[in-house]
Amino acid sequence: MKITICIGSSCHIKGSRMVVEKLQQLVADGNFENDIELCGSFCMGKCQEGVCVAVDDDVFSVSPETVCQFFEDEVRTRLVK
Repeated sequence: MKITICIGSSCHIKGSRMVVEKLQQLVADGNFENDIELCGSFCMGKCQEGVCVAVDDDVFSVSPETVCQFFEDEVRTRLVK
């Protein structure tokens, strides 16, 4: 699974660095290093939607406050299928 986090200017201001750090921690804590590839991307074109995070081809709006719930709902569920 590939997870791409926008690190462009707008998303950076909205906390993309914290989102990246938390996702790195969640991947490590769950021993998902072989299952998940974390990548950064400059502007994903959805600047008003917050920190843009793509899981494969699906794009989500994530914040530092919602990243854990996002990981549970959108990442873990895809891994167990």
